[in-house]
Amino acid sequence: MSRVGKQPVLILEGVTVEVSGNKVVVSGPRGALEQQFRPELKIAVQGDKVIVSPKSENRLTRALWGTTRTLIANMIEGVTQGFEKTLKLVGTGFRAKTEQEKLVMSLGFSHPVVFTPPSGIKIETPDQETIKIFGANKVLVGQTAAKIRNIRPPEPYKGKGIRFENEEVKKKPGKAGKVGAAGFGVGGGQ
Repeated sequence: MSRVGKQPVLILEGVTVEVSGNKVVVSGPRGALEQQFRPELKIAVQGDKVIVSPKSENRLTRALWGTTRTLIANMIEGVTQGFEKTLKLVGTGFRAKTEQEKLVMSLGFSHPVVFTPPSGIKIETPDQETIKIFGANKVLVGQTAAKIRNIRPPEPYKGKGIRFENEEVKKKPGKAGKVGAAGFGVGGGQ
């Protein structure tokens, strides 16, 4: 029995939840989200709560139960408050700015990198080293942040690149450097 799955999801004020079969549509002040769920679970709206219950007691159904309940809770939170991810640019000359809904970044390449966000995602740059990603869909916000980070992930020697706001980059030591027999370099020759 799933401890998370058996808890009902509270429908907040100003939010409507419609269930038809396994399709759930949640609409609120920040837009509408729609998702199709697996047929092994029964989803029902009772008053101001959404109840997720399994149709059978097998391993797959128990695994999906808590996940489905959490996804519905995230949909409700997304249409009321929304989700946000923050990225930081670390490196000399690394800059970001928004131009006509597009993100333009200077990341040490020979050309500026232009990133077009998917629909439902808003990108802001409060300063040149910070990128903020907003949206109602938690999964889409996270995927967009990961795509931007993968353009120039932080490298392990100096830590330059794009990283999440509180991400710790584990740094490696650089080359130790050999000293030859005469002390002049690698070969030790004259």
